[in-house]
Order: sequence, then C-alpha cells, then structure tokens
Amino acid sequence: MNKRRVVVTGVGLVSAVGIGTQECWDALLAGKSGAARITLFDPTQFSTQFACEVKGFDPLLYIEKKEVKKMGRFIHFAIAASDFAMKQSGLQVDGGNAERVGVYIGSGIGGFDVIEREHTELLRGGPRRISPFFIPAAIVNLASGQVSIRFRAKGPNSATCTACSSSAHAVGDSFRLIQRGEADAMICGGSEAAITPMGVGGFASMRALSIRNDSPESASRPFDKDRDGFVIGEGSGILILEELEFARRRGARILSELVGYGMSGDAFHITQPSEDGDGAVRVMKNTLNDAGVRPDEIDYINAHGTSTPFNDKTETLAIRKVFGEHASKISVSSTKSMTGHLLGGAGGLEAAVLALSIHCQCVPPTINYQTPDPECDLDYVPLKSRNMKIDYALSNSFGFGGTNAALLMKRYSGD
Repeated sequence: MNKRRVVVTGVGLVSAVGIGTQECWDALLAGKSGAARITLFDPTQFSTQFACEVKGFDPLLYIEKKEVKKMGRFIHFAIAASDFAMKQSGLQVDGGNAERVGVYIGSGIGGFDVIEREHTELLRGGPRRISPFFIPAAIVNLASGQVSIRFRAKGPNSATCTACSSSAHAVGDSFRLIQRGEADAMICGGSEAAITPMGVGGFASMRALSIRNDSPESASRPFDKDRDGFVIGEGSGILILEELEFARRRGARILSELVGYGMSGDAFHITQPSEDGDGAVRVMKNTLNDAGVRPDEIDYINAHGTSTPFNDKTETLAIRKVFGEHASKISVSSTKSMTGHLLGGAGGLEAAVLALSIHCQCVPPTINYQTPDPECDLDYVPLKSRNMKIDYALSNSFGFGGTNAALLMKRYSGD
C-alpha cells in the first residue's frame, strides 16, 4: 500500500526565548539564552535557582477570561502555540473538514502547577476547598481537548505521556494517522509547564539540574566538557501536519515534508540511557528505514542534547554508530542550550524548529559550547547559527524509562 505523504504547513512556538513563531525563531538564530533566576516562586532554598521561564506571557491575549482559570499553564501555552501555528498554516476548520482534522498534544507532567495549588488548598481548608476545575485543568489530555474545542476539530484526539519524548511521539503518531488515511490534517506537538517547587525540587534531588546559579545564561551547555546538568524550561511547540494533496488543494505554503518516524525502548534503566547507546541507535535506524533514507543523506540533527554528562556522551556515541564516517559531516545542534529542556514539550518544539531549519536552510547554534569534550566529538554548530544546504534532517527525543522517538523531515521540492 502506498503511504500518503505528509507535510508541515505551520508551526507555533512559545518558549523562554520568545512568544510567537517569528520572535522565537529569530532569538534562536541569534543565540539568545532564555535562562534566568526563577520568578514563578521563591527559589532561595533550592540548589538550582534558575530556569527557562516564559516571561511576560498573558493567557488573556489568547483565551477568554472565564476560561483561563479552568486550565493549567501548560494548556495556556498549547492554545497560544496552536493559534500561532494555525495562523501560519492558514488552515480553516469548518463543517466540511472538521471530522478529518485531529489534535494530538503530548506532555510529560501536565498541570503540575494546578496539582500543587489544589493540594495546598486541601491542606488549608479540607476537600471543599478543591476547585471543580482541578481535574480538567491538570490532566495531560486536556491540552488536546481544549485545542480541539477551540478549533472545532472533530478528528482523532489523543495525548501522549512518555516523559521527554512525549511530544515527538505525538507528532510521529499524527504522521501515522495521516499516512493511514484516518485524518487529513493534525494539530500536534507538545506543551509543558513544570517550573514549580515540586518540579524543580524533584529534578534537583536527582542531581539532574545544573547548579550554575551565578551564571544561568551559560548553564545549559550541551556537549561541552564542563556541562553539569540540564536547565528546566517551559513552553510549547505545535505543528500543523497535512496530507500533501489536502494542503495543495487549498494552496498552503509547505515548510517541509515529514518522511520518517521511529520508536524504541532501552529496557535498561529508569533514568539513564544504556551505556552503548543501544536504544538511541535503534530509534535512529528505525526512522531512517521508515523513510527509506540512507545515513549519508542526513545533513542536520537537532539533538536531544540535554547538557547532562551521560546523555550527551551517549547520543554522540549513538550518532557515530548509526552514521559512521558520515557523522563528522553532519551538523548537530541542541536548541536546549537556549530554550532549556521542555521535558514532554521538547520534542514538539524541536520538531517545529527542524521544519523551520529546513524551510530557511539555516540551523540554530549550540550556545555555551566552549570546551570540547573528547567523548563528544561531532560538529555541534558552536555559538553561531549556520546557513547551509539541508535536504534531510533528523530530530531526536529520549525519555526517562528508556522511551525514544525520532522524526525525519526533508526539503519539499514541489514534486
């Protein structure tokens, strides 16, 4: 059976470096860091006191006042990013296509802020203090639910919760739904808002976070020898995927074509990748095989690149194993060096960046890369963005529990 082709016609970005697709993209190319001291709560007692917050975000610009309190911050981000993506794509959902347009948005934790707030209310005043909107404001699938209600999209509706690969899985699963003919268009990606006392405290207790409190903007340094952990971020990345002919019929501008999706499991450890990179190797190979693309055709990889000692070393090893000598010719960058790590929202944001990179033929840099690590020996696009020819590009996402996803896009040539 011939698979239907799937293209990206719009992306929406909300992150610490910008609110809105163009603002965020410009900041990424400029190498702007979004890290700063935490303002969402008092971090004085925490070992890590900084994060990549989305500052100046006003949900009332995107959502009616009476609805805002019914949603966690991650849903606010998802709606704003979906608005940006839909406007860029020009897709209109109406009575003629509503049942063929779906929504699929992942999140690692969902409404962490709502859970903490309502638990505090419970302790203060008992169960009667709990808001009737607590559950729908907090559960992971309500980002998809609220976005579908907003756009009256009645096609497939789902949500993934696979740690830091959640939204890459959401994009990949959406790709499959369109390929199989179960939808003509999908609003998909991820959203996260876990910069809360419990969120930061939990990751800090695992010693997963950088502790460069005296220099937050230089703390996220993927692949650098002096990296000491990741910087937690928040925000959302949403893509509009469409079946090629569906997009052509309405004259949509095509940013890139999504051609491959792969999954794998490490079956090794709850938080650490396998030392030989086994899961990462297989997910990249599965994705290349799915697309029917040779390793030597890949020009760019938007790496998972968290800035943790184990992850960056293992991802580098895995890239070496998959691409062999060609690995040295691939440009590899980690946009987490600027946005921080959006956890379950990361894959959506980075897939959106991948589409823009192909469309603009330019890749964002890895900032703060200053001291080479002998165990990380690839071309990481240090410090400055790079104009380059990109025909095929890959995005990696790896999550706790050994859950991996990768997406492969190509330049759309009009054929």
